[in-house]
Amino acid sequence: MTQPIRWGILGTGKIAKAFATALKDTPDAQLAAVASRTVDSANTFAQAYGAGRAHGSYQALADDPDVDVIYIGTPHPMHHENALMCLHGGKAVLVEKSFTMNRRQAEDIINLARAKKLFVMEAMWTRFMPAIVEAKRIVDSGEIGKPANVSADFGFTSDAGPEHRLFAPELGGGALLDLGIYPLSMASYFLGPVTGVKAQAEMTATGVDMQTAFTLQHKGGAVSACSCSLRSRTPTELTISGTKGFVRLHDRFHSTDSISVTLVDGGSRSERTITLPKSGNGYTHEAQEVGRCLRAGLIESPVMPHEETLSIMGALDEIRAQIGLRYPSDE
Repeated sequence: MTQPIRWGILGTGKIAKAFATALKDTPDAQLAAVASRTVDSANTFAQAYGAGRAHGSYQALADDPDVDVIYIGTPHPMHHENALMCLHGGKAVLVEKSFTMNRRQAEDIINLARAKKLFVMEAMWTRFMPAIVEAKRIVDSGEIGKPANVSADFGFTSDAGPEHRLFAPELGGGALLDLGIYPLSMASYFLGPVTGVKAQAEMTATGVDMQTAFTLQHKGGAVSACSCSLRSRTPTELTISGTKGFVRLHDRFHSTDSISVTLVDGGSRSERTITLPKSGNGYTHEAQEVGRCLRAGLIESPVMPHEETLSIMGALDEIRAQIGLRYPSDE
């Protein structure tokens, strides 16, 4: 594939706008089409972000022959239906996280993608940020010794009312799927597959989690401690600790440009800080990875592989079971 990657965007909300902005900073990518549930909304978005075509239905985008890959930026509960539709239309798919509402839905999408030999990836943009890429390189190099512990948090104080998407069970509300997915995904990325979960939460009157804390056991024995909150502005840092020291990604770790490496040897301690700016608003890095994979003929990214997405969705299912968080899609 030597032509530009032709993107479609499904949905016209806040995250879709951020992704459309990022595509302008993405080499060899063009925004070919956008789809909304109304043609007026699609036209407004297309004009604002330079999309070639505007579709008044999601199905029309899935069927558009001049689109290579579709970014799904709808609310969590719609991801399953939207992704299956796009795959049936022969399109590669980038699905905003959380990938689905539960592991069962994630399996449906990945099984179909594999059967059709089409690319699909969870849009965990943080994994592709320069700072995270460098942190992973440092950890894998052995500089901090064998990694054995991760601590990560993500929280902000929401002033949204109870009617807002964040607190609506039917829209996949709660801290866990919106925020907790970040610490969970990073713990899995740096320490390996999750083999055990312990979780506690404060629930809202609407039945979703206001804040959740969970500890994870990882294959090989490493442990992590994670939390997410819609009630408190937390430090939102990520620390990966090994036998010789630790790597810390500072506030806000999911999109930071700054990391520090601290090594401790007996009574001596050394620390250095590295600055690695992201491109644009940061979403371009995952778009570039999708383009790289499509050009290489891959159906999954080695950085965000299918099996890890399934494992993470399974861990989320277990956390939700322990804290009593159920969604309509679980029925």
